[in-house]
Amino acid sequence: MLKLFQYNWQVRDEWFAWCENVSAEELLRKRVGGVGSILQTLFHVADVEWSWIRTIQGKPDFEEDFKQYMSLELVKKLAASFHTEVEDFLRTWSDEMDGIPVIDPWGRELTRGEILRHVIAHEIHHIGQLSIWSRELGLVPVSPNFIERGIR
Repeated sequence: MLKLFQYNWQVRDEWFAWCENVSAEELLRKRVGGVGSILQTLFHVADVEWSWIRTIQGKPDFEEDFKQYMSLELVKKLAASFHTEVEDFLRTWSDEMDGIPVIDPWGRELTRGEILRHVIAHEIHHIGQLSIWSRELGLVPVSPNFIERGIR
């Protein structure tokens, strides 16, 4: 599991770097599909990842308000602040934890492994949206390739 999260973190960091060459206006422009804008999408994937990890851990969750993070620098700082807790948890992961049941905030019984796989797929889905929006701006998107990232 950790390797796929490491992949997502690398790609996310590359999208943050990509954003440095795009105006704040374009980063905040409402897009078709997704959760809104490019910046809001990056905020969303970091927030969702952190929220699900807290759910698995039985910790309380609170939803961050994007309106408080409407700059690239603020979203990057927020994602970095979540990252430590997420990575610390994933470093303790073992196959035995995969089937442990969790009740999510909506009352559904899921397993820890099911949630982690959802979080991985969720970010990959949104990275695809960012790639489309990048092309709409006439820019080259971040490579989604797993190969040659040094994650073995």
